Amino acid sequence: QVQLVESGGGLVQPGGSLRLSCAASGLIFSTYAMNWYRQAPGKERDLVAAIPSDITISSTDYADSVKGRFIISRDNAKNTVYLQMNSLKPEDTAVYYCNADRRRGLYSGVYYPGSNYWGQGTQVTVSS
Repeated sequence: QVQLVESGGGLVQPGGSLRLSCAASGLIFSTYAMNWYRQAPGKERDLVAAIPSDITISSTDYADSVKGRFIISRDNAKNTVYLQMNSLKPEDTAVYYCNADRRRGLYSGVYYPGSNYWGQGTQVTVSS
């Protein structure tokens, strides 16, 4: 059974930092692109940051609103993806979700089925 477990959320003052972690289990972690989404009350869930898998040729990507402030990284040995959030603003307040995504396809001669998984979310509140 696949599980994505986020941690690291909390209350922080404007200008502060937090590091979110997402520990994955039950999947071949290196074959999944890992994404962080967020959803504020009354708003849609939006992509914040993305980091590619080892089986695709791509690069990290960020929403314009967080470029230069957030950094996504992954440690395949620990099956964990991180989101370092710096210079936090009140508008960063949201529930942050970890997402694992793999598009079906043939990669280096190996076929992988597509699949997509979500974590339960962690609350980030930026307020003085």
